[in-house]
Amino acid sequence: MLRFLLVFSALAFLTANLTAAEPSAITAALAKAGENRVQLQQALDQAPPEHCEALEFLVANMPIRDLQSLKADFLLEDARLSYQAWNESPWKDKLLKEVFFNNVLPYASINERRDAWRADFRQQFLPLVAEAKTPSAAAALLNQKIFQLLKVKYSTARPKADQSPHESIRAGLASCTGLSVLLIDACRSVGVPARFAGTPLWTNKSGNHSWVEVWDDGWHFTGAAEPNGSELDKAWFIERAATALREHPLHAIYAVSFQKTPLQFPLVWDRDIDYIHAVNVTDRYVARGTKLPEGQVRVMFRALDREGGRRVAAALSVTDSTGKVVFEGTTNDERFDANDDLKAVLTAGQEFQVELRLGERKRQAKLVADARDRPWTWALDGN
Repeated sequence: MLRFLLVFSALAFLTANLTAAEPSAITAALAKAGENRVQLQQALDQAPPEHCEALEFLVANMPIRDLQSLKADFLLEDARLSYQAWNESPWKDKLLKEVFFNNVLPYASINERRDAWRADFRQQFLPLVAEAKTPSAAAALLNQKIFQLLKVKYSTARPKADQSPHESIRAGLASCTGLSVLLIDACRSVGVPARFAGTPLWTNKSGNHSWVEVWDDGWHFTGAAEPNGSELDKAWFIERAATALREHPLHAIYAVSFQKTPLQFPLVWDRDIDYIHAVNVTDRYVARGTKLPEGQVRVMFRALDREGGRRVAAALSVTDSTGKVVFEGTTNDERFDANDDLKAVLTAGQEFQVELRLGERKRQAKLVADARDRPWTWALDGN
């Protein structure tokens, strides 16, 4: 009984610290606000009683850039719309207050420009999730629909990595970072708890990546603009994430926390920024990784247009030494993340014949299946 009480008390203490802002933290935040202090104080004073705790949480955890710039009307409206989304969601009674505070209420995910996106997004996206009964179902529907609706697609030609939602909509292009910010804000606008996640560098040194985590009785993940129907926890990067290293600052996986934590989220596009806080979530992804059967390797394929050097969607088939087709698929073009390539599981050490077709263009090549971290790549031309 004593052990139960001790554990219960510890959990209660942790929960309380996740929601209630200490008066000293609010005082310290106001002291950093400079001339904008009057706006923050106005937001705290004018908040309805049922919103006071939320405004205190925001002020206590805002970075200095926001303490010195965000106005009372912005913060009061953000809180009002956040509570409306929470109160009107079918999952309201199952959503813990600390999850709401940290993953629905915040007006931003990383260092993106601070847009007033919440009202517009709620109006546009609430009808899309009208039939959803869970946060997971709502997030999956949003991932399926909003990018086509907004005409935003993945591209390395986007203006910058850390785009705000309105910047991505205006450009029509976004990186995995911009797409993730956009999906997170869409989720939050309808009361779905969501947060930004990613790694500074995959262990195979192929680059960084960002994605979205959604709370539904635990954290789940999805690639922004990379839906898997109605399912979460499926993505092209599962195998890479399974090799992440918790104690390595470059190869760990982090999720953003608006509430201040001892960890900083490493922003690879601006390493001087130190005000984005994080939690290390590597263990959850490593535990999810699956091992291939003995003697099998995962092989990646990429097709390029010889003229422009850009990835193209080519029909691909793989045959073994007997002429049997053992795999067929379509290579990923520039709509997909730069590290997302067509994959096949083949017998290690065995020779295969590969054929690629794109319209009238055709390419044949041989390969011996091995466990390389880079894709087999062929350029397609008229030959």
